[in-house]
Amino acid sequence: MKQKLLFCAAVMLALTTSCTMKENPLLEASQNPYGAYSFDKIQNSDYKPAFEQSVAEAKEEIRAIIENTEAPTFENTIEALELAGSTLSKVENIFFNLNSACTNPEMQAIAEEISPMLTEYSMSILLNDTLFQRIKSVWESRESLGLNQEQARLLSETYKSFAKNGANLSPEAKEEFAKVEEELSVLTLKFGKNVLASTNAFEMNLTDSASLAGLPAYVVEMAASEAKSRNEEGWTFTLDYPSYSPFMKYSENRELREKIWRAYGSKSVGGDNDNLANILKIVELRTKEAQLLGYKTYAEYALDERMAKNPATVENFLNDLMTKSLPFAKNEVAQIQQFAADNGFEGQLMPWDFSYWSEKYQNEKYSLNEELLKPYFRLENVQAAIFDLANRLYGLNFEEDASIPVYHKDVKAFKVTDENGRFMALLYIDYFPRDSKRGGAWMTEYRGTSIKNGEEERPFVSLVTNFTKPTETSPSLLTFYEVTTILHEFGHALHGMMAEGTYGSLTGTNVARDFVELPSQIMENWAYEPEYLKTFAKHYQTGEVIPQDLIDKIVAAKNFLSGYSQVRQLQYGIIDMAWHSSESVPTDDPVAFEQEVLKNSAVMPAIPGIVTSPSFTHIFSGGYAAGYYSYKWAEVLEADAFSLFKEKGIFNREVSESFRSNVLSKGNIEDADILYRNFRGRDPQPEALMEKLGLK
Repeated sequence: MKQKLLFCAAVMLALTTSCTMKENPLLEASQNPYGAYSFDKIQNSDYKPAFEQSVAEAKEEIRAIIENTEAPTFENTIEALELAGSTLSKVENIFFNLNSACTNPEMQAIAEEISPMLTEYSMSILLNDTLFQRIKSVWESRESLGLNQEQARLLSETYKSFAKNGANLSPEAKEEFAKVEEELSVLTLKFGKNVLASTNAFEMNLTDSASLAGLPAYVVEMAASEAKSRNEEGWTFTLDYPSYSPFMKYSENRELREKIWRAYGSKSVGGDNDNLANILKIVELRTKEAQLLGYKTYAEYALDERMAKNPATVENFLNDLMTKSLPFAKNEVAQIQQFAADNGFEGQLMPWDFSYWSEKYQNEKYSLNEELLKPYFRLENVQAAIFDLANRLYGLNFEEDASIPVYHKDVKAFKVTDENGRFMALLYIDYFPRDSKRGGAWMTEYRGTSIKNGEEERPFVSLVTNFTKPTETSPSLLTFYEVTTILHEFGHALHGMMAEGTYGSLTGTNVARDFVELPSQIMENWAYEPEYLKTFAKHYQTGEVIPQDLIDKIVAAKNFLSGYSQVRQLQYGIIDMAWHSSESVPTDDPVAFEQEVLKNSAVMPAIPGIVTSPSFTHIFSGGYAAGYYSYKWAEVLEADAFSLFKEKGIFNREVSESFRSNVLSKGNIEDADILYRNFRGRDPQPEALMEKLGLK
């Protein structure tokens, strides 16, 4: 393998000398504008000492609460606990966010080394009986304390958090629970590490120009640039989405399409980066964790505090949508099969054929393809447009600030203010793929919103994607899918940037898993609105505004393969629930298990050895275990919510201010269903999604 790890600026530089604790930039008070973190000064050698010192400091803060001789009160117990460990939280946020966005082998080793320490610290709090008795004392007297809404919510969430993490267990069970948590923390890190390594391990280097038949010029140029960066001849394709996806859509070489498709679909299956055994152990440990707490399955445990409440509700939700969507999906596949046959394809359409023939079908039916649209979606214009949308809806302003330290040269930092000049947030944007960044797109926070010692801390929000990099002859041009992706993640960013509240654990995106996708998914709707598209979709060479006929085609093609896409998304949710709804480990063969689970919803031939679970980072190394259904759940919410914008006007400030005040700014101050009703005036109407997708 000729890949070279691209170390990321100063953060990635492993020095032979170590800093003293006094010099550790992770522990020093910031001297940067807005309190921004000194990413430019952080070295790998800083992390472990920072963790050790901040854990020790946090333990002292917890000890002070436990040993307080005064009677437990909200202030000396619940609020004190909320504020304890703030330095550790800072170190954790910086390290683990960078371990996803800008990692290297040394950081990955540090992650595995410090994970048991962090789990031990967490369990030492959650399983401390003296501390829990103080919390319980405050909880039991809550009605007489005169707490405001935020305080009452913090008390409730604190008590439930301890109860759900074993505080009511016997000493023996607590010890067992702590061991399970420690092992889980290591395994989930290892799972994600294996997926990244497996993704980076594959490359397809082509030296014969004939093998590039069908590929657009931008794809060829990107592959040439990739080969050059690896000191290779010809053209190199990888499993990173900007490389993999267009190859599958445009390459006329069916054999090569199959090769890269099989590599993508078998990530972390076998070999040095195998995750099959990790899946079984993670599921076993999660099931044990739930059963120690009195739940039958992990799904029961995970769903207890979400909008859906229980596995039956989720399974009925997924099955109902699957039943309604499957006939549409099968019909769409049949249409693509017929189209391929009419154009000379012989035999059954295979999975590695579907993107290729779908693209051709879409181009013929709607005269629309990515090559036609990309020139109108220059990255800089799209960025300006999402900033403008936030300004029109919420009065936010974005100003790039080069004085803010960043962790990689590709990252840009922006000061965000509201229409009154109030500082709202720092926004870091990291657009382009590299070997040190995991795939996909996400939003995260380096710091959340809170009020400490009477001073407000505004959030540091990060938006990370893997978009096509500019080349020597072309700027970064986005596919329409990437336009909707950045709108989606920017919706999460808005949720973080417009957070209000006293307690960090209740603000921003710290909401129920099946509610957190509402602010993100609703933003995708604007990409299909002509009134919005015309403000920014301009040809990068001529400056021509996107023609109305192209907009009409985008809108007309909006629900192209919507049944197929919905079924695929539902399948992810079904896989997730299948792994987490059993009272024991379901199987010793994850590949066979997944294919059995999906056999009744299959719309394409199943291929031996091709499986989602071993690279399903959302549920095995992210926070979506027994929660992947939430994407579809939130789609119902956002389809219903956006209908109000459609009714009143897509830039209507009255509606957007209501969405801001009732949803975006509220965090977890109330149950999600109450927040939604406060905005919409009623419960969501499930049929809104099927109508939006044209599946009626």
